[in-house]
Amino acid sequence: MTRDVDAAVAVLRAGGLVGLPTETVYGLAAHARNPKAVRRVFTVKGRPPTHPLIVHLPDVSHVARWAATVPDTLGPLAAALWPGPLTVVVRAGPDVMAEITGGRDTVALRVPAHPLALEVLGRLDDGVAAPSANRFGGVSPTTAAHVVADLGDDVDLVLDGGPCAVGVESTIVDLGGARPEVLRTGAVSASQLSSLLGAEVVTWSGDGDARAPGMLASHYAPHAAVLVIDEIGAAGVVTRRIPEVGAVAVLASTTGQLDAVRAALAGFDDRLVDLEPVGDADGFAHELYDRLRQVDRLGCAAVIVVAPPPEGIGVAVRDRLTRAAAGE
Repeated sequence: MTRDVDAAVAVLRAGGLVGLPTETVYGLAAHARNPKAVRRVFTVKGRPPTHPLIVHLPDVSHVARWAATVPDTLGPLAAALWPGPLTVVVRAGPDVMAEITGGRDTVALRVPAHPLALEVLGRLDDGVAAPSANRFGGVSPTTAAHVVADLGDDVDLVLDGGPCAVGVESTIVDLGGARPEVLRTGAVSASQLSSLLGAEVVTWSGDGDARAPGMLASHYAPHAAVLVIDEIGAAGVVTRRIPEVGAVAVLASTTGQLDAVRAALAGFDDRLVDLEPVGDADGFAHELYDRLRQVDRLGCAAVIVVAPPPEGIGVAVRDRLTRAAAGE
């Protein structure tokens, strides 16, 4: 691991792969104009070639290099939210590689809000394709150590930018249709986007599609089974899904919730492992992936998660938990 931006830029220009910090999660970055490097991203991750990548840009002026046309709706969003955890899907320009788009006629773009990432992108003066720096379908990395643990020598350099500030992937909004549509939830809510655009922004409600990253029904999953509950009173209903052997971790916002889960699962008391409470929805997002990784490090057979309320970034946390549970 290093904080050497010059070294990271040199690796990217040479066609190598860099573990790149962003405010959301760490990305596995390749120069987005280099077909061989981009194809290597898919190989290292084990990612389906039809699953599109997000191109990370130095600033909004670079959008015109990647988009066939720049939609009017981008202006107010970029002014308010870039750099930041928002990805926009627009019609792809003629020079955008099919490896980036998954064979579609659209491309996903964002300007990340991390000083090291922006310095790398600025010096490269171009975009990088940077899906999460982990094996496909697994828990996303939010520290440089996570990247090293997941990818080892398959990544040429890991730039250490500290823990990610947000902790879950960016909101993705499609600007190419009749009206803007959120394809993946994140720190930026649909209501925020609606307010900025002065028009309703809808949220896609299907599953199993691959119009953008993170839309598959099963994703973000640890090895342990993920059992999600909305209310403490529902803790007892998951007992039939708890594996017959092995420790069972409990993840919640407060110690009070942990105590209540323990009371509801008294028959499993000797198997329960309390994880440190994560606090409010922002804390849940920031700590979620590290806690899921902790569950696997502890060798737990399952983790029971008390989901945060479906408000603000809590919507994104619940989305990631639902997809992690689908991998059970």
